[in-house]
Amino acid sequence: MKLKTVDAILDRALIGCDVSPEEGVFLLKQTDPKAIAAIQITADKLRHAQAGDTVTYIINRNINFTNICEQHCSFCAFRRDDGDTGAYWLDWTQILEKSQDAVKRGATEICMQGGLNPQAQINGKSLPYYLKLVETIKQEFPQIHLHAFSPQEVQFIARVDGLEYVDVIAALRDAGVGSMPGTAAEVLDDEVRRVLCPEKINTATWLEIISTSHRLGLHTTSTMLSGHIETPEQQIGHLEKLRSLQKTAINQGYPARITEFILLPFVGQEAPKSLRRRVGRDQPILADALLLGAVARIYLGNWIPNHQPSWVKLGLAGATEALTWGCNDIGGTLMEEHITTMAGALGGTCMEVETLQAAIASLGRPYQQRDTLYQKVGS
Repeated sequence: MKLKTVDAILDRALIGCDVSPEEGVFLLKQTDPKAIAAIQITADKLRHAQAGDTVTYIINRNINFTNICEQHCSFCAFRRDDGDTGAYWLDWTQILEKSQDAVKRGATEICMQGGLNPQAQINGKSLPYYLKLVETIKQEFPQIHLHAFSPQEVQFIARVDGLEYVDVIAALRDAGVGSMPGTAAEVLDDEVRRVLCPEKINTATWLEIISTSHRLGLHTTSTMLSGHIETPEQQIGHLEKLRSLQKTAINQGYPARITEFILLPFVGQEAPKSLRRRVGRDQPILADALLLGAVARIYLGNWIPNHQPSWVKLGLAGATEALTWGCNDIGGTLMEEHITTMAGALGGTCMEVETLQAAIASLGRPYQQRDTLYQKVGS
């Protein structure tokens, strides 16, 4: 296929056409400042058309309930073995205290994920432990939305207990989980995963668990860990899989779908040495993240209208700039954030609502609090 010029691809995108994988790769490989500026302008126009000018944010709290993990992902500075310095595992009282603090501070969501701790069991089973995590919070705070447990955690529970994914997801949903984080995606390419996270679920399993969640009525998010060893072709392959997944949810009439796409640029400062050497830098390159975010908007926006940068990874200034490259949401307050911070990110662990609002207002754009499923909260 002879690739069209940048302008021809962007013109087609602006009239609502999906760009092809080859066109997506072509856009990502642009180095001419004029071409990159045209991509930014197009992404911003599509953001306006698909999501409007109001920038949304959520008041939420992260609870990473343990960092003890049986896996050894090459990029992870968060995990510990049991007994290591810095290893922790929150008890029920601590979980409740953090939840209570979140509610007091106006949170509508608790995002809960943790390491794959083989000891996290009740009566020799994994699922009852996770159900108790959910019930501990929901019995006390029924109004809070629990955005909890990645596809990797679902697979872990299913493997330990000898269950089907569908049974694990249904049990978590029935206990009170409101939606599933689309994390553990890293890059949905098994060559990349063999280097980055060889013990993690493969691409097909991630896609299967997310699609099963949609079928069972649990909305999910979607993510990409970018800027390490992956190629533009692999980045677009990842976006294509997400787009196909969303098309399936819509075309099959599933009750749930992907609510947002979040780009997570790689922070390597505390990553294991072998990966740091291979990547060659400690902090994300903002220009690369902005271009990829813009192409993601062009590629996915017809199907996944909400796009969010990571202020934890890019810093607030970088995330604010991303709002002019196709993003329409600035994410959440988080209140505490361990995984990226332990990797050496400079963005901080907590953001006040007023700080997020001021960042959005600095662009002359209106802001609006939203809930996990992008419904308006308050006036």
